Amino acid sequence: MDQVDRAILLQLQVGGRLANNELAQRVGLSPSPCLRRVRNLEEAGVIVGYRAVVDPAAVERGFQVLIHVTMEVKDRAATMEAFEARVSELDEVVECRRMFGDPDYLLWVAVADLAAYEELYMAKLVGLPGVARTVSQLTMKTIKPGGHVPL
Repeated sequence: MDQVDRAILLQLQVGGRLANNELAQRVGLSPSPCLRRVRNLEEAGVIVGYRAVVDPAAVERGFQVLIHVTMEVKDRAATMEAFEARVSELDEVVECRRMFGDPDYLLWVAVADLAAYEELYMAKLVGLPGVARTVSQLTMKTIKPGGHVPL
């Protein structure tokens, strides 16, 4: 991967809907070689997809909670796989990461409000397989949203 590929990636991270002609102009290539490079980056698995960034509040998911989950039993074959399968089915969980150390998992949850979070927590989260303890942290303000990989 050279500097031109990195420039393409940067431009696509900032504006994934750029037309190929505009992208080519921004990175200093003609359209055909630029399109070839983009396709090569896609085929190599460097670019794994394109998506719209949605304002959570506009779709009634503006109440965001970070949940630290500590597991009681760390039996990978049964408990952790069951936990991960169930979490994957919950639409409210927008991201789940298995961690080294404590906590075992970090979950990002997006719901409408505190009442919706309480309902999710009581009806679904506390009953997940192997959960010993959870700690919820409420988002006060998003200072720097995720999305761009440094290049």
